[in-house]
Amino acid sequence: MIVSFASGKGGTGKTLMATSYALVIAAEYDQKIQFLDCDVEEPNAGIFLKPEIEETITVGIPVPVVDFEKCNACGTCAEICAYNAIAVLNPTGYSAKQKGNISNEVSSSGLRTKAKKDVLIFPELCHGCGGCKLFCPENAISERDREVGVIEKGKSGTIEFMQGKLNIGEPMATPLIRKMKKSIDRGGEHLVLIDVPPGTSCPVVEAVKESDFTVLVTEPTPFGLNDLILAVETLKILGIPTGIIINRSSGDDTIITEYCKNADVPVLMQIPLAREIAVAYSKGEPFTNLNVSYKQKFIELHQKITERLRGT
Repeated sequence: MIVSFASGKGGTGKTLMATSYALVIAAEYDQKIQFLDCDVEEPNAGIFLKPEIEETITVGIPVPVVDFEKCNACGTCAEICAYNAIAVLNPTGYSAKQKGNISNEVSSSGLRTKAKKDVLIFPELCHGCGGCKLFCPENAISERDREVGVIEKGKSGTIEFMQGKLNIGEPMATPLIRKMKKSIDRGGEHLVLIDVPPGTSCPVVEAVKESDFTVLVTEPTPFGLNDLILAVETLKILGIPTGIIINRSSGDDTIITEYCKNADVPVLMQIPLAREIAVAYSKGEPFTNLNVSYKQKFIELHQKITERLRGT
């Protein structure tokens, strides 16, 4: 079973809920758990799980390298690149059909020199799709890996822990998230928990994709409601069942509960706005150790998720 913890808005306590759930279920059910911190731009689940890191893996994406001894600046690579990672200034317009007729002209007109000047590669924009290499009529493009971040693997007690760390200034998180998710145990022995980036952008979609259930963590504020609506609509499009945790509940959560009722989305749990939780959070300590009632909330949460997936 794969359960992801997401939030339309940052700062709602998503990571706190995900790590608390992992610690309680691992202890109470003797359940094997894989925990993936896919919030790769700012991973912080380790603050609460305190894992011992055993392995660090470098992650890269393939980016094009042009052989200017072969390139004739035809512009095909730039045409097929949806992300504008390649630009060809003043392309010659040669195509694969013309390939057999240009060998003498290329050598005599200095088009090889032109290509070196006019073909520009922007590695940071490249998504590593390989299309430019595939369609190059001159076979002038090869690929090399460009490092985008690292994956750290370790253990927190019996919990298998993994977190991604995107390199500073790197614009794309999805390749790193995709690489992390390849390590998911899909055999059914582990409960897989995914800490998703906040928002509703591409990294969020990549992280929640293939989840059996997504828990959305929100707060009873206008901003919380606005971003919750966006997140719920995103998950509906993806066809992933979801439920809501209201964190920092003041006791009157009408702003959220009325929306959930109208949208037919269940409220699974409410966590009170309590000083003791904030103090534990500031120390990086699980608040479920403070009071048995907090621990019981997560046991009930697990039961509710399991029942909904079973259709009972």
